[in-house]
Order: sequence, then structure tokens, then C-alpha cells
Amino acid sequence: MGSGAREHALVWKCVQSELVERVYCAPGNGGTGGMARNIPIGAADVVRIVDFAKRERLGLIVLGPEAAVDAGVGDALRHAGFNVFGPDRGAGRIESSKSFAKALMKRAGIPTADFEVFTQPAPAKAWARERGGRVAVKADGLARGKGVIVCADIEQSDGAIEAMLVQERFGRSGKKIVVEERLEGPELSLLAVTDGADVIPLAPARDYKRAHEGNKGANTGGMGAYSPPKGVDDALVKEVVDCVMRPAVQELAGSGDEFRGVLYAGLMLTEQGVRALEFNARFGDPEAQVVLPRLESDFVAMALAAAKGGLAAHPDLRWSPRACVGVVVASGHYPDDVAMTLGHRIGGLTEMPPGALIFHAGTRYEPGIGLVTDGGRVVTSVALGETVAQARDVALAGARQVRFEGAFFRSDIAQEAE
Repeated sequence: MGSGAREHALVWKCVQSELVERVYCAPGNGGTGGMARNIPIGAADVVRIVDFAKRERLGLIVLGPEAAVDAGVGDALRHAGFNVFGPDRGAGRIESSKSFAKALMKRAGIPTADFEVFTQPAPAKAWARERGGRVAVKADGLARGKGVIVCADIEQSDGAIEAMLVQERFGRSGKKIVVEERLEGPELSLLAVTDGADVIPLAPARDYKRAHEGNKGANTGGMGAYSPPKGVDDALVKEVVDCVMRPAVQELAGSGDEFRGVLYAGLMLTEQGVRALEFNARFGDPEAQVVLPRLESDFVAMALAAAKGGLAAHPDLRWSPRACVGVVVASGHYPDDVAMTLGHRIGGLTEMPPGALIFHAGTRYEPGIGLVTDGGRVVTSVALGETVAQARDVALAGARQVRFEGAFFRSDIAQEAE
């Protein structure tokens, strides 16, 4: 389910499985149609996807975007007897409601930033001012990865709170906000597969949220990522699983919201230790594009085990020792006015350097024209290498080949690891 580069990477991984007869993608994009059958059903269209699953007798459904989780697609499919890799709507609140997630972290003893929840601007501004405006202001609901404003002073915190609670820039998602202390340090993304009881970590990654180089510009859904990130070892991954991932899964299960699928933890590595920033109830994008290429085990076998509640008996995952880097090529006005950048012809995709993978996101096939832009993040150029530097060189070379009006990308993705 879904239409982004994350879903293209998932389709690419699924077709490699010996368990798979055929793959469908709903609704898919200009890249998924080359290896799966795109079907014109929206990722949150519960009734039509259940009907389709019954008609095709699907063996596994993988929920890609947060919209599918929040719409209750997983609930309806499980009720109809299908294997679903992705949580029900109740467990998915760990992503769809920031206040729910922070309250869960507090109950489970998960280390996180000090926070408060507000619906009125005056007390929110007062709380932020007590901290000199150095806070993060978060829309409570889903905001396509853009509902967080990180503030450096009181002027910025006042403006962020006004934007959400008064100007309603994020609509219903911003009618309630979380204001939390601003943390400092490198970020880390860790994804883990769970069947509601067992938790298996995937390879760690680091993504880049800001639109422009030097971590400047607006917050985006992610402009690139790499794996494994600098300074992250097995001991740190184990610490995150023990202190963050497993307590979250156990807390959800204890409240009747069993989580089956992939749980994503966005983390900050502060001087005081690991702190959880947020959870996602699905694969991250662009993290999926750099984690899945390193996975040498059968993804579908793992997903089926999680969907059926059998991860305890699943063999250990095998990972490539090679590094993977992904660079997102975005439309010129992303993340602000994407509508101005739609429908531009895409060139250069048949001229990729050896070793470059292209995962499509905002693309569609236009009869008589070919591939055109259909979103803010258009493609992710991905490469594996013996070192991060080698992978980065090829991924950047691939990004430079992608041509459409207004195309841009960050050339500093994974530069820290060289």
C-alpha cells in the first residue's frame, strides 16, 4: 500500500522473495509499475482494498504510509482474515498522535525530552519562554513529516505556536500541540520488526530532514539517508532496543494495542544519553531505501512471521557489510508549494552510472510523454559501496543524472562519515 520511494523499495524487495508469485502496489507510481502491477486504489481506501484482497486471495499485505495505518486498513484486513504487516489503528496512534506517543513514553519509562501538551497559545508560549524559546513545537496529528518546528529563541517559538494554534497552518493536525525541550546531538533512526511480543532490530540509519545543505531550510519528510551511521555500534543498537523499542511494544500490548509490523524510532544521541524524539508506525522514507538494500534475508518471510506472530522462531537476519547511501531528488518548491512543480518531464533515468538504484516517489507515467513529476520528492538515488564514501559517490552521480525543471538535491548526505 502506498506510492512513495519507500513503497518502490518494498516492492523491489518483495519481488526478490522465492515465496512470492506476484506483487501488486496500490496505487503505486511510475517505478513500481515496472516490477509489480499498479492498481488504482488509494492507500487509505479501506473498502476497496479489502474487496481487492478477497478477490485476489492475497497472502500478505504490507502497509506502507502512515495514512493507511491511520485509516484502519490493517484493522479491516485482519478482521477479514488476511496477514498484514503493519499495525492496527490503535497501535498506530504511536505515530498519528504525538501526545499519545509522549504519554506512552512517560508511562513506559522511555528516555525522552521534557514536554507539555497544549491547545491554547498563551500557556504554550509561557512554557516555551521559560526555556528561552529553545523548544520543538510539534503538531499532534499527522503532517506528512513536516509538523515539527525546531526553535532557537522566543521569537521563533512564539511564531511556531501561532502558526499551529492560531493560523491553523496544519489544520486539524495542529489543533493540539506538543511543546518539548530542544535536544542537541546527532540523530539516529532505528527500525525494528515486531509481532507484538518479540522485537528484531533492523540495520540503523541516519536521515537528513532539512531541505538544504548544512541542515538549513524547512523541515521535510527527508532529503536522504545512509546506513550504517557513523558512531553507531551493536551495543548502542541493543541499548535502544532494550530502553526504547521493547518498552514501547510492551506498553502497547499491555493496553490492548498489539503492534505487528515495523516500528520506527527517531532518536537523538545527547550528551546525557539516548533520547526518543518520535515513533513512526511504518518504514521511514528515506530510511527504507538505504536499509532494505542491505538486508540479505528474505523480507517476505520476515514480514509473514511478524504478521502471524511467529518472530520467535524466525532465523537471525543477515546483513550486507556494505554501506548504503540514498540521495533524494526533489522538486524545486518542495516542501512548500509542490503544486507548482507537477507534470514536468523527467529525463536521465536510463543513463544511470553502474551500481545506482533509482527508487521512484513522485512520478507517474503520462501517455505520449513518459515519466513526469507527481510530487515533492521525486526519486531517491541509492547505491551500495564497500565504504560510505564509495556508496555516496555513486548515489550522488545518480542524482546528478536525474533531470527535470527545478530539480535539486543535497550533496552533503553522509558527508559526515567520510
